[in-house]
Amino acid sequence: MVETDRQLAGRLEQVIMDLLERRAATASICPSDAAREAYEGDDEGWRALMEPVREAAWRLAAAGRAEVTQAGRPVTRTEAHGPIRIRIRRTP
Repeated sequence: MVETDRQLAGRLEQVIMDLLERRAATASICPSDAAREAYEGDDEGWRALMEPVREAAWRLAAAGRAEVTQAGRPVTRTEAHGPIRIRIRRTP
């Protein structure tokens, strides 16, 4: 069965949340952690999932379920430049 874009998006969001739930509450993950976890091969094919994982992270952030960070602080999509990290949303 071929996975649709919508199915892939949902699966990547779930992979991100599963990884975060297995880590300490203060921990974050790199998008590559989620791409590697979601990829079903044993080669470098996970790299093709990097942009879809980043998009999934932004959707989770928009839904209030996660935060995208740089240098340990939450950033918006327009503020983010360069590498990002993803963590469970922290409530003030």
